[in-house]
This record gives sequence, structure tokens and C-alpha cells, in this order.
Amino acid sequence: MPGGAVVLGTTDTDRIEAPVTAKTYFMCVFAAFGGIFFGYDTGWMGGVLGMPWFIHLYTDKDLPADPRAAKLPQDFALPAWEKSLMTSILSAGTFFGALVAGDVADNIGRRPTIIAGCFVFCIGCILEIAPTDQLACFVLGRLVAGAGVGFISAIIILYMSEIAPKKVRGALVSGYQFCITIGILLATCVVYGTQDKLDTSSFRIPIGIQFLWAIILGGGLFFLPESPRYWVRKGNLEQATICLASVRNQPRDSTYVQDELAEIIANHEYEKAHIPQQGYVSQWLSCFKGSINDGSSNLRRTIVGTGLQCAQQFTGINFIFYFGTSFFQTLGTIDNPFLIAMVTTLVNVLSTPLSFWTIERFGRRRILLIGGSLMVVFQFMVAIIGVAAPRAQEIGGNPPAVKAEIAFICLNIAAFATTWGPAAWVVVGEIFPLPIRSRGVGMSTASNWFWNCIIGVITPYFVSADEANLGPKVFFIWGSTAVCSTLFAYFFVSETKGLSLEQIDQMLSETSPRTSSTWKPHQTWASAEGHVHGSNPAKQVVHDEVSKEEHA
Repeated sequence: MPGGAVVLGTTDTDRIEAPVTAKTYFMCVFAAFGGIFFGYDTGWMGGVLGMPWFIHLYTDKDLPADPRAAKLPQDFALPAWEKSLMTSILSAGTFFGALVAGDVADNIGRRPTIIAGCFVFCIGCILEIAPTDQLACFVLGRLVAGAGVGFISAIIILYMSEIAPKKVRGALVSGYQFCITIGILLATCVVYGTQDKLDTSSFRIPIGIQFLWAIILGGGLFFLPESPRYWVRKGNLEQATICLASVRNQPRDSTYVQDELAEIIANHEYEKAHIPQQGYVSQWLSCFKGSINDGSSNLRRTIVGTGLQCAQQFTGINFIFYFGTSFFQTLGTIDNPFLIAMVTTLVNVLSTPLSFWTIERFGRRRILLIGGSLMVVFQFMVAIIGVAAPRAQEIGGNPPAVKAEIAFICLNIAAFATTWGPAAWVVVGEIFPLPIRSRGVGMSTASNWFWNCIIGVITPYFVSADEANLGPKVFFIWGSTAVCSTLFAYFFVSETKGLSLEQIDQMLSETSPRTSSTWKPHQTWASAEGHVHGSNPAKQVVHDEVSKEEHA
């Protein structure tokens, strides 16, 4: 197809996408594998911080008489500042990596950006495992690995959202969150197996396994097509047609391919007319144009994307996965905190697949509101039991109360895994228009990692024995922030279930968050921009008849 050709589409709002095929499922599921990076790193760091040999190397403290991780005395631990630095520095790297990733993805493509992220990540892993007791080198490795994870986490969401069919996009992008939970579980299992080794293999094995994830994802992406929306943005309609035909598993001359391509092109032309693409700085500034009261403005979308990722972090979930082992150690009545951490991780994994159904059955907005409300209740229950139950905060003082706390923590994890975990990522991948989509998703992902970093910095001071030592009272804080997260979803998040990325643009301009769930598509972008066969009514009839036959 010549670069200057006009692609004509349809006026039928149900005809803008081909039927879902197994090939499309496979591509999205494989791309979701990038969540392993995010999850695995979250999982191994919390466990390594409680390993006897790791603590010995980085504090120069003598090993206790019983050096098993489950039996360590409370004073044999990394200081709060060191835990804070080691944990949060990766998030600092991912913050900057995610911001840069948007520009890189717009220039070289979505796939090459993810592959580059895998390479950078491997360099960081080498720096993490090379030293035995050099804090500076370990921290530098965390920072570099973080930059790679930032590339991957931002662009995976962008890539999946752009190639996934609208009917199952929520479920497929939720697969990214599922892979995060699998990554956490794998890391927890590996850490559980190496925790009591009294040599450097105790932490080098969990860190070194990460090379495998980079090889699988980076190597596999060489065989997947580029996002067709990337080529539309670059003006290369020939490549856009080839990639879209591959993604939808249709011949290039299929009316399905032509109709969807015409819709993407028409929407992009409309957005370009309203978002002039000038210099580099002005392109970034365009992400903040418009009124906050206008649901379709770039500013409003940027606030929703970055705010939703902030709100996800302040549900308090990563406190459990980053510092769960250390927190359970402080409760005193648990024989093996590492095992309990593994149980909570397993709850996360087993709960997440339910979101594949709920996110398409009930929608994004509704499950955010339901899940947020449940998390508020469960986290306050943990805090109330810890404070009100007799001797609950004394070591060995009230085992039934501690078990009740763990039960509510597991319920809280299940509520997150089926709602906020996947839904926040799905919405971020859907709400931005094509001209600013890569930067919008990049900023939203950077927001996730920025607040992840902040939580990583401050949390050790909340729960460490040498600092505030709040114990279960810390859940009063997370319950309160979960209230704010739920209110944010109520006032700002619109329902995007069952709509194409281009239809979401229409919906945002015509509804408010509270009325968005009732909106139905009524016009295609191709029709609005005059890119249909309507100039020849007879041809339009033939085109639509062919479309109906293919659909049948």
C-alpha cells in the first residue's frame, strides 16, 4: 500500500475489529511475561533482606548461635536506612527508565524498546551479584536494573493495549498483573530454598535467576510483530497494514483489516489536529493541555493515569511484598515468617485469574470501587486486632490474634489481586490518545515507580525495631490511604469496558466518570473524518455486505 494512500473504512461501529483469534491471545500472553520482571524483583528483595548471610555481609555482625532465618533475634537485622536504600533505589531507576521509555518507543518502536530494556536489566543484575559486601556496587546494580524494568513495565502495557482486541483487552492486559504475581511467587519459593545457606549463593541464586526472564522475553519479542498503531503514528501505512494483518491473523486485503486501520488513521488525524506535534518540549507539554474539568483533555487523562498508579501503590499492597518477611518477624509468634510470606504470595497468584472474568463482566470502574472498599475494611481490621486484642503485640502473647491478622492480610491481598492489581494497569493503557500515548503510559508507569520508591524509603522507618516499630498499627496508615485511593477512582475513573482505544476517546468527550458506563458507540472515526466508502453509495452497500459475510 503506498504511503500516501487513503484507507477507507465503515460506518458500522461493530465492524471496526476482526474476530479474536488464538494467535492474538498467544501474542498478548507472551508479552504479559514482562510482568515477571516486576514481580520477581519485588519478591526476592523482601526475602534477601532477612537472610542471615546477607545481613552478616552488609552489617559485619557475627552470626547468631542459631543462624536459621526463621530464628534470628530481632537485633540481628539490617538497619532501617540500609533496607530503605536497597529497596527504594530500584524504584528510582524504574521511574527514570519509564519516563525515557516513551520517547524511545516513539522513535524506534515498542518491541525494540522492550528488548533494550532486557539488555539494560541484565547489566544491572551483573552489578548486583558481582560484589560480596560492596554496598555501592549493589546499589548501583539496583539502579541500572531498575532502568531496564522501567523500560519493560511501561512499554509492555503500551504494546499489549495497542494489539489486544477490545472485547478481551481487559482480560489480556490483566495477564500482566498475573505474571507479576507469578514472579513474586517464584522469587519467594527460590528465597525460601536458599534462605539458610551460609554463603553468597543464598542471595546470588535468587538474583541470578533473573537472567532467564530477560532471555525469554527479549528473545521471544524478535518473533512478534510491531504495534500497527506505532506505524500509523510514523505515517508508514504499508507496515501498519502488514502488522495489523499479522496481529489479527487476517489477510492484508481483508475488510476487517482495512476497517480497523481506517479507524486508527482517522482517530490519529483528528488527535493530531488538536495536538500539534512541534518541538520536543512542546510534545511533552501537550500532555498537560486542556482543562481538568474536561474528561477528554490531555491534562485530565494525565492526572487520571498518574493518579491511578499512585493510588494503586497507596493501597499498601507492596508493603506486604517488600517488607512482609520483616513484618512477620516482628510479630514474634510465627515460627517461620518466610513460609507465611510464601502463603500470602500464593493467595495473590490464585486470586488474580478471577480478574480475567470480573474485569470484562463488571468493568474497570466498578471493580476498583468494590476492591478499594474491601481493602479499607480488611486493613483496618488488621490494625484494630493488633491494637485491641490482649497482648497481641507481645512476642508469643496472643497467637490466635496474630492468626486473625494474617487471615485479614490474605483477604486484603485477594481483594487487591482481583481488582486494583490488574484494573489500574488496564485503564492506564486505554485512556491516552495515540499522539501522547507512549508518553502518557510512560508517565503513569513512572508515577507507579515513584510512589513505590517513596513507600520503599519510608516504610522501614514505620516497622523497624530501631525506629517507629509500629507493628500492626501501620495498617491504620494503609487503610486510610486506601480510602483516598477509592475516592479517586470514584471521581476520576471512567468505564472503558468493551470499547476500542479510538472509541474510548469519543466516550471521554461525551460523558463523566459517573455516567460513562451507559455510553454506547454511535459513530466510527472513519465516518466522522470522511474516510468511508460513502462517496459511492453502491460501493458502500457492497462493502458492508462483504463485511457481514466475513463476520458470519
